[in-house]
Formats: sequence, C-alpha cells, structure tokens
Amino acid sequence: MRRLFPSAASTERAPTTCFTLGNSYRRFYNRKGLRRLITQNHYTKRITLADIARVSGFSISTVSLVLNEAPLSRYVAASTKEHIRAVASKLGYRPDAAARSLRSRRSHTIGIMVSDISDPFCTLILQGIEKALHSTTYLPIIMIAHNQRKQFGRHLEMLMERRVEGLILVANWLFGEFDQLADIRKSQIPMVGVGRDLTASRVRSLQVDNEAGGYAAVQHLYDLGHRKIAVLRGPPELADSDRRWNGIQRFAAEVGLPIAPELVGQLSAADDPTTSEFEGGYRLISAMIEQGFEFTAVIAFDDLTGLGAIRALRQAGRYIPEDCSIIGFDDIPHAAVNTPGLTTIRQPMEQMGSMAAKWVLDTLADTKPSHTAVGPSSLTGTLHLLPPELVIRQSTARRLVDMRATPVRRSSAAAPGRTRRKK
Repeated sequence: MRRLFPSAASTERAPTTCFTLGNSYRRFYNRKGLRRLITQNHYTKRITLADIARVSGFSISTVSLVLNEAPLSRYVAASTKEHIRAVASKLGYRPDAAARSLRSRRSHTIGIMVSDISDPFCTLILQGIEKALHSTTYLPIIMIAHNQRKQFGRHLEMLMERRVEGLILVANWLFGEFDQLADIRKSQIPMVGVGRDLTASRVRSLQVDNEAGGYAAVQHLYDLGHRKIAVLRGPPELADSDRRWNGIQRFAAEVGLPIAPELVGQLSAADDPTTSEFEGGYRLISAMIEQGFEFTAVIAFDDLTGLGAIRALRQAGRYIPEDCSIIGFDDIPHAAVNTPGLTTIRQPMEQMGSMAAKWVLDTLADTKPSHTAVGPSSLTGTLHLLPPELVIRQSTARRLVDMRATPVRRSSAAAPGRTRRKK
C-alpha cells in the first residue's frame, strides 16, 4: 500500500485510516499531512470546505451535507460524519455565515431596538431575550437609540437593510409618533413591542398591567395606615404614567382617600438630558419638603425615582420608614440592595423579554423555508398584560400616628393579579 506522504529519511509505513461510504473505500491523509495543512493555513487563510474535503478524502458535497446538517446527510454513514466533523474541528473550521445567508436568502438575525441601555428596565428585558435566543441559530443585533428620535429612525433603517427576520422593540416614549413602524409592517416580518402599548400601530405588544400596579401600590400604603400620600408621576409622554395614576385614583375613589394636588409631582420630559429619574425624584421631594407640605408616604413612578426620593428625605433628616414610607415600581436590582430595601411593584421584565423572543421565533417557525413573510394574523396588534407583583421590603411600615380614626370601608375588589412576597 503506497504511502500518501513518503519520507526520504525513513521507509517506515505512515499511519493511515480507512472509512467506508457505501461499498467503496477511501483513504485519508495521515496525521503528518493534517498537521502540514493546519500549519499552512493557520495564519494565511480561512479554512474552507475544500480544505476539509482534501484532508478527509471525501467530496466537497459530502462534507457540505454533513457540516450543514442538510436533510440528505441522513444517508451518510455515522462513521463518516464523525470523521468529517473531527477533521473540521482539528482544522478550526467555522461556517461562513455570509455565504450561508446568500445561499438560503435568510439572515438568521433578530433585530432588537433599545431606547436606553443604561435603563435597568431595558437591560433586564435584554437578558430575557438573549436567554430565549441562546439555544437557536438566530443572532441578536442590538441597536441603541440613546433616546434620540433621529438615531432611532436611522437604526431601524439599518436593521431592515440587513434583512433581519424579526424585530423586537424595547419601547419607550420614542415609539409613539413614528410612521416607520407602519413601513416596517409592510415588509411582513414578525414584530413585537415590549414595555409599551403599540397596538395602535398594529404591533403585538407585551407589558405589565400598569393600572393594577398603581392600584396595588396605593392599597399597600393605605393598609399600613397612610392617608397623606405624595405621588411622583412619570414623564408626560409616557402612557404608563397615566395608567398607574388611573389605578391610584380608582383606589382612592373606592375608599374616599383624598390626594392633595400639592402632593402630586411629575417628572420632566423624557427627552430632557439634564434630568434622570433619580434626580427627578430627589428634586420633587426636596421641593415638597422646602414648601412645608406634610406627607407620610410616597408612591414613586419607578425605583430610580424612589431612590432619589429616599436621598432627599435623608438629607432633610427624615428616617425611612419611621417618618416616611416609600414604594417604587419595576424591581430593578438596586431596589433589593439599597438600605433600606425598597418596597416596589415588580414587573416581570426578564420574562417579558423571553416571551417576546419566543413569539418571534414561533412566528418564524410557521413560515415556509423559501421566504420569511408571515401571515396577516401575526401582524394584528394584540396587547398582552402581565400581572404586577407587590414586593415588600424595609422602606414601608405601618403608620403609628393618627391611627385612632376608623378606616373608611372600601370595596372588596382586590387589585387584579396582585400577589405578595416578602424579602
């Protein structure tokens, strides 16, 4: 048997390996030849299917069937598949995603538009999206708008130019006045909005029940005996703020709880780069204290606003929760590690991200391999509301003063979806 790589210095037989494909026998390069190819290609070029075919002794078409896990690969012997994959691994072969996309006319990418990556709300949703996509062949492309309308529009165009097969919008106030969503819908790719109601644009949307969350927040403080409650509303552009305020007002009307207008503050516009939620909460509570307004509890628009309120109260010499109870919204990681721990209304943010990604994947799975268009039913805007959860920590406590009066009898209807959990 002739050696594939004869050596002038030695007449010793070179080790070879034979595998069977059907009834024919094929001879493979010996280990010295494999090392030679690795040495030649390691710093010079990308390993190709032709290189693997040359080393393994099989045709390029057979190698392609095996490595691409094509349907016809089921007719290839298991030992052959194992050997081809071993050679590919030894050579350091990586599939050419660009070439594969060109052949299949599919990008295998999911576009993700994020309004503000510094917002813990967005980062937790991203974690859920990434976990859902991790076990798939889809690559997430994350674009960050930095709360800039012009940048948001340009990033959407870039994602569409790259032929993403699905789009997830981790939405905020930026998404309210854009005609581009209607243009994207014409391309018939599955699109999901997370955190905002985009059903007016016929985009399937997923968010927490904000009205139920506002209801649960004020009910918790009322049950602790608080009657003078300050409310820090969100930016005027956010529908979430209005819905939470509606929940607060609904509970207040049921129990006859007056909410003084001077105890209702509102964060500045969301596109104001000079003021964050933390700074907004600090500023609003500081102003109420300076003006001598009396309150024993605060409902903050979100956790960052609540943490800013805590700082303002501490600087004024007030103790939490002895002098004032505070409840936030979202349950970001900082809420649990703050001192005291911040009582809050939890949004299942990671779950929301995971659900959005799975909806897109499910829609893509229903499409034919030859194209990525989806049926009209998947484009119909539907709003899915998830129940909020009251998470009780150390920032709220029972009010020990002015508790001699009999509490006003309230409706027996409980906040929908409300559960309690102590930490």
